[in-house]
Amino acid sequence: MKAAPGGARPCDFVLRGAAELATMSGADGCGLLTGGALAAREGRIAWIGPERDLNRCVAVAGDAIVVDAEGAAVLPGFVDPHTHAVFAGSRAVEYGERLAGRTYTDILAGGGGIKATVRATRAATAEQLAALTRRRLDSFLLHGTTTLEIKSGYGLTLADEHKMLAAAAVEHPLRRVRTFLGAHAVPDEFAGRADDYVELICREMLPALRSEAEFVDVFCDIGAFTVEQSRRVLLAARRLGYGLKIHADELALSGGARLAADVGCVSADHLVHATWEEIAALQQAAVVAVALPGTSFTLGAAYAPARAFLEAGLVLALATDFNPGTSYCENMQMVVALACQEMHLAPEEALRAATLGAAAAIGRQDEVGSLEVGKRCDLLVLDADTHSELQYHWGVNLVRGVVVDGRVVVSDGSVVDSQVGDAA
Repeated sequence: MKAAPGGARPCDFVLRGAAELATMSGADGCGLLTGGALAAREGRIAWIGPERDLNRCVAVAGDAIVVDAEGAAVLPGFVDPHTHAVFAGSRAVEYGERLAGRTYTDILAGGGGIKATVRATRAATAEQLAALTRRRLDSFLLHGTTTLEIKSGYGLTLADEHKMLAAAAVEHPLRRVRTFLGAHAVPDEFAGRADDYVELICREMLPALRSEAEFVDVFCDIGAFTVEQSRRVLLAARRLGYGLKIHADELALSGGARLAADVGCVSADHLVHATWEEIAALQQAAVVAVALPGTSFTLGAAYAPARAFLEAGLVLALATDFNPGTSYCENMQMVVALACQEMHLAPEEALRAATLGAAAAIGRQDEVGSLEVGKRCDLLVLDADTHSELQYHWGVNLVRGVVVDGRVVVSDGSVVDSQVGDAA
C-alpha cells in the first residue's frame, strides 16, 4: 500500500462506483464529475477525482468504510437553512378547515393557528419534545438532509424557549444549527403590549440563551413585528454576538428586506413581495435570499421571485420552512422540484440553492454544501443515475443512502447510525 500524502494517516472512507458526482464546486452549475470517486479522512474529504485515479492517488486503511454507489448519482447532503422542527401538537384539522374556506384570521380568533401550537408546546415535557424532534430528524435524514437549521419560537417564555432549543440539540447524527426566534409572535399574556414583549426579549431572553443559539431571527411582517420592533431585537442580538436572520416581506412589502440589509443579516427569508429596490439592497449587503416554495404551495400563494434574485447576483438558498401550519414537509427533494416548476429555476440552479447556497444562509459554506477537499464528508446516494431525476421523478424519496462525516447513517431507507451529531 502507498503511503498517504505527507505522511498523513490512510483514508478511512471511500466512495466509488458513482455514475456522476455533483460536486457543486466552481463558480456556478453542479460541477459534475462523471465516474468520480472520493476519499475521506476523519470525517473530511481528502481526495476527489476520477475513479481510475483512486488507487494511484489515495492510500486507504484496511478497515476503511467503502461505499459502492453501483452506478448511482452522488450529491452533497442537502442543507435546510430554515425550519421550525421543534413543536408539539397537530394542526391537521385546521388545515382541512382552511381548504374548506375558513380564513386563518377566523381560525386564529378561535384559538387556533400559532396559538394552538404555542399551547401544545408549552404543555409538552422536555422529554416529549425531544422524542418528537428525534423522529422528525430521522425523517429529514432519510430524505437526504445532513445539515439542518432549527428555530425556537413556539414557547415565547424564557423557560419554554430554552426547552425548545434543548430539544433541537437531542442526540442524532444530523448536524444542526440552532436559532432563537422569540420574536415569532406576541404571546397572549402580552396581547396589546408588543413593545413590552420586545423589551423582555432584549433584556432577559437574548442574554440568557446566548450559549444555546447561534442565530437570532425575527418575524418582521404585517400582523407580526414592526420594522422598529424587529430592529430593536436584531441590534440587541448583534451586540451579544449572535448572527442575524429575518422573516421578511412574506405577507406584504413590510420593510423587512431593507432592515436585513441595514443591520447585516446573514439571510432574509421568504421575500415573496420583495421588489427590485429591496433585492438591490440585499445584493449590496451580501445577504443570502432564502426562498421557501413549500409554504407558497401549501398556502396557494405567490412564490418568491427567485429568478430575479439570481439575475441580481444574490446567493439563493432553498429551504423547507418545515412547520405545523404552512409547510409540513421535511423533503428537500420536493422543494427542489417545486423551485424548478413554480419558480422557473434550472435543475442545476435549484440543486445549488439546496446545497451550497443553503449552507451560505447559515454561515456554513466553508464546511458543507459541496464535495470539495477539506469539507465535511456529507453526501447522499440517489436511487437514480443522474441528479436530474430530482425534479423529474417528484413526490417520492429518491435517496438510497446518506453519509455524514464519513459515516453511513442511512442505508436502504433506514437510519443505521444513531451516534451523536454536531448540534452547534
